[in-house]
Amino acid sequence: MTDFLTALALVLVIEGLFLAVFPHRIRQILQMLEEMTPESLRYGGLAVAALGVFFVWLLRG
Repeated sequence: MTDFLTALALVLVIEGLFLAVFPHRIRQILQMLEEMTPESLRYGGLAVAALGVFFVWLLRG
């Protein structure tokens, strides 16, 4: 459980840094996301999740 909470905290840190450092670029990205179809977003999300699982598998072996 500690690892899970640490991972969530790191997600918040990374997202917060991106918002602080690149606020205009984040707005542009959000506008681009609104133009994408739900299917594209779904497949992209699944691909990123699979990549994350792969990295956790590599690191935790």
